[in-house]
Amino acid sequence: MGPGRRPGGGGPGMFGMGLPPAKPKDFRGSFRRLIDRLRPERPLIVIVIVLAVISVAFAVIGPKILGNATNDIFAGLLSKQIPAGVTQEQVIAGLRAQGKNQLADMLGSMHLTPGKGVDFGDLASILLVLIGIYLLSSVFAWLQAWIMAGVTQRTILRLREDVDQKLGRLPLKYFDGHPRGDVLSRVTNDIDNIGQTLQQSLTQLITSLLTIIGVLALMLTISPILAVISILAVPVSIVVTILIATRSQKQFAAQWASTGTLNGHVEEMHTGHAIVKVFGRQQEAIDKFDAENAKLYASSYRAQFISGIIQPALNFVSNLNYVAIAVIGGVRVATGQMSLGDVIAFIQYSRQFTFPIVQAASIANVLQSAVASSERVFELLDEPEEIADPAEPVRLPSTKGAVAFEDVSFRYLPDVPLIDALNLVADAGHTIAIVGPTGAGKTTLVNLLMRFYELDGGRITVDGIDTREMTRDDLRRTFGMVLQDTWLFHGTIRENIAYARDVSSDDEVHAAAEAAHVDHFVRTLPDGYDTVIDDDATNLSAGEKQLLTIARAFLADPAILILDEATSSVDTRTEVLIQRAMARLMKGRTAFVIAHRLSTIRDADTILVMNKGAIVEQGNHAELIARRGFYAELYESQFTEALAEAV
Repeated sequence: MGPGRRPGGGGPGMFGMGLPPAKPKDFRGSFRRLIDRLRPERPLIVIVIVLAVISVAFAVIGPKILGNATNDIFAGLLSKQIPAGVTQEQVIAGLRAQGKNQLADMLGSMHLTPGKGVDFGDLASILLVLIGIYLLSSVFAWLQAWIMAGVTQRTILRLREDVDQKLGRLPLKYFDGHPRGDVLSRVTNDIDNIGQTLQQSLTQLITSLLTIIGVLALMLTISPILAVISILAVPVSIVVTILIATRSQKQFAAQWASTGTLNGHVEEMHTGHAIVKVFGRQQEAIDKFDAENAKLYASSYRAQFISGIIQPALNFVSNLNYVAIAVIGGVRVATGQMSLGDVIAFIQYSRQFTFPIVQAASIANVLQSAVASSERVFELLDEPEEIADPAEPVRLPSTKGAVAFEDVSFRYLPDVPLIDALNLVADAGHTIAIVGPTGAGKTTLVNLLMRFYELDGGRITVDGIDTREMTRDDLRRTFGMVLQDTWLFHGTIRENIAYARDVSSDDEVHAAAEAAHVDHFVRTLPDGYDTVIDDDATNLSAGEKQLLTIARAFLADPAILILDEATSSVDTRTEVLIQRAMARLMKGRTAFVIAHRLSTIRDADTILVMNKGAIVEQGNHAELIARRGFYAELYESQFTEALAEAV
């Protein structure tokens, strides 16, 4: 990497490949900051918790009421077997006289009405109350989810806004040192991960904890012995889950790795589809795909199979717990220590008790991933920002275009010198060509002019005003840029050209297109200026894309032009046309032209020859050739190469 180029950066192939990290570096600190993000929604969160308490209370009390209904049915059936006119005490005394003490104890714990069967009126009332309770529980749960959806989305909305504004305040240096895929992953994948967790897991975690507390309290009131048995099943379930999950986690890691490799291969083969066909590598690509696909199948199969064992294993533990409760509960019913309804209610509670514990454990893992994602987002928000614009900036009523570099010093890395004490004067309306070998600092000079980087020393002025005394927006509005790397967005050709101005008419767009010699090829397209450019602009050639960016610069009509290898992607004939158009565009304007092909800048007013961050020669083409120095060597080497290629 040469010193004139920006260090770091990532390729476009990295986009979207990042996955949220598994664990945060500082769980407590990041979790606290994430919770602080919910502070504006605190009143609604309190309401959500209250609704959760009510919903869980209704859901937990349901089995107890159902147990009472069971007791009424059982008592009614037994009462029907006893002749009318005989009291319950007489029946119990007769059973004891026959030595059936266990049955007598059971009947003694019940309220019987001899000769009377099941009271279906009372039973219907109990069932209606039960239905009403479950209905209210569902309504409160729905209200809880509805409110929490708003809380989550507003929180994520504010977070996205903060991140978007932060990206606008970050210096270019940050993006140079961070791969684009990683930055995009923080803005998209990580924020989405936070949103999904807050929406789903937070309410589930609250509900699970409340359910555990409520169910445990009722289980203890019904039978402490059975409650202890149910509690003992919990650590067994957790141990089983951990043992299986540990093995499946390795397979899931292999699955993600294989998925990434396969996706990368598919993307690469799709992007270079034509080249693959030209060199007859289709079968090789298919074979590699089959091999990677087989690896993905094997790892996915093992991961899904092993993780799929968790539920059957937990069901086995739960069923053992169920058998223990049924047996011990049956004995206690037979001895009159418990009612049948209480046993049935307890069985339901034991089912309810295990599930929220496992759910809370799984939510804890998901929460770790969300906190790790939030940590990455907070790292982005904590990055040092650009130096703030002055509180009272100087504004240029009109820009003439005189530019001066005064003792400018700059380096990307503190211990690697690049530009030291550089002085340059560009008079208004002059064309300044900047030439030199790769890494000489040509593009860096332009980046400093636009304040993409801050100077280490000296100053740069526009019309005598220090650029640091102006806002960045005001400064950059005076410039128009055409770069070697074209950028077009998804939209029509008309919209891409009109991007240069806030408001522009169709006539102005067409005039700019004609000046850039782009009008002809646009009109040959089926939809003309309404032709939609796809995301990667693959429906246009490299030269056509460059022409559109040049047309955009024509429409901007700036006071100062910056052309960084603007004609590198066009053919020779088009280059001649562009040079003529550029000559018209640059007339009366200050222009900085970076070029490798020296033949394109022979008519420049001043040519700056840079090498290792310093201006080693300065003058017009004829003067520099006459000196027989560094510029002459560059020019003659290109001329010699051109002759060699022609031969």
